Amino acid sequence: MDFVFTDEQRMIAETAQAFFTENATSERTRAAMAGDGIDHALWQAFCQELGLSGIGIPEAAGGAGLGLVELAIIAEAAGAQVAALPMLGSLALTAQAIAAGGSETQREAWLPALLAGETIAAHVAADDLVAEGDRLTGSCAFVAHGTAAQLLLVSGAGGSWLVRADAPGVTVTAQTTMDQTRPYARVTLAGAEGEPLADPQAGSRAATEAGMVVLAAEGLGLAQAALDRTVAYARDRVQFGRAIGSFQAYKHRLADMMVEIEQARSAVYWAACAVEEGSDEAALALHAAKCFCADTAFRCAGDMIQLHGGIGFTWEHDAHLFFKRARALQTLMGKNDWHRDKIAAMVLGETA
Repeated sequence: MDFVFTDEQRMIAETAQAFFTENATSERTRAAMAGDGIDHALWQAFCQELGLSGIGIPEAAGGAGLGLVELAIIAEAAGAQVAALPMLGSLALTAQAIAAGGSETQREAWLPALLAGETIAAHVAADDLVAEGDRLTGSCAFVAHGTAAQLLLVSGAGGSWLVRADAPGVTVTAQTTMDQTRPYARVTLAGAEGEPLADPQAGSRAATEAGMVVLAAEGLGLAQAALDRTVAYARDRVQFGRAIGSFQAYKHRLADMMVEIEQARSAVYWAACAVEEGSDEAALALHAAKCFCADTAFRCAGDMIQLHGGIGFTWEHDAHLFFKRARALQTLMGKNDWHRDKIAAMVLGETA
C-alpha cells in the first residue's frame, strides 16, 4: 500500500482545507446549532460550487469516480472545523448505498439531488425492524440529522430500504443530545412503505465502509485541529513572564497529542487503502481506524480544554464543540468497545 498522496490528492486536500477554513467558521456552526444543525449555505457551496460531494461515487453513478482516500481527505478537512454538514448520512451512507446497491431507477431518482445537496438523507439502523413485504415497522434512536432529512436509508432484518421521510407511518422526533453540531432524532416506522435496494448486501457493505472511513477521518481532522489551536494558544499565553508552551509539562502533553494523531493518521489511510485494494485486512483496518481515531479525537479534545485553562471551559470558546463532537464519534456506527471486540476476534479467534 502507498500512503503518499498523489499530486491530485494533495490538490484536493489543499482545496478542501482552504474551503472549510474560510467558510465553516465558528459563527456559522453556532448559527446552525440554533436551527436544524445544518449550515445549508455551506452545504450548497460544498456540493455545487466546490463540487466535491460526488468524490467517492463512481462516474457511472454520476460521481467523480475517485475513492475512499479522497473521501477521507474531505472528511478530515470538515472534521477540523467541526462543520455542521450532513456528510455522514447523505454522502457516506445513503449515496454510497444507492450507488453500490441501488437499481438504475433508484440511482437516477436520488443520486443527482443528493450530490447537489438538494436532498438530505439520514441512515436508520433499526435493530427491531420487521419487514412485511414493502411495509416496515421498527424504530431507531440517535439518527444523525433525522429531523432535516427528506430521505431515509433504513437497514435491518437483512435488507435495506429507501423511505421518504414524509411517508405515512414515519414519525421523526428530535432528541436533546450533547453534540448540537450534529443533532439526532428518533425515527419510528409504523407500517411505512419502503423501496428495497436492488442489491442490499452491496449497498450495506459500501455504506459501512464509507461511513467508518468518514468517521475515522473526521476524528483525525478534529484531533489535529485541537492540537494546532492549542499550540497557537501556548505561544500567545504568557504566565510568569514566559509563554506557557515553554514549560516542560505543557510540552509533554502536546507531544503526547502529536504521537496519538500520527497513529490515527496511519489508521485512517490504512483503512481507506485496504478497502480500495480489496485487502484481506480491510475489515480489521476499518474497525481499528474507527475506534482508534474516535478515542484520539476525544483525548485530544479533552487535552485542548485542559491546556487552555479557564477559557477552555467556557461556552464562548470552541473547545467544547470539539469535545462534544468527539464524544459522539465514540458511539456512532457502533461503540468503540464493540469495535475492539471485533478486532480481538479477528486477531485471536472467536474464543477471544
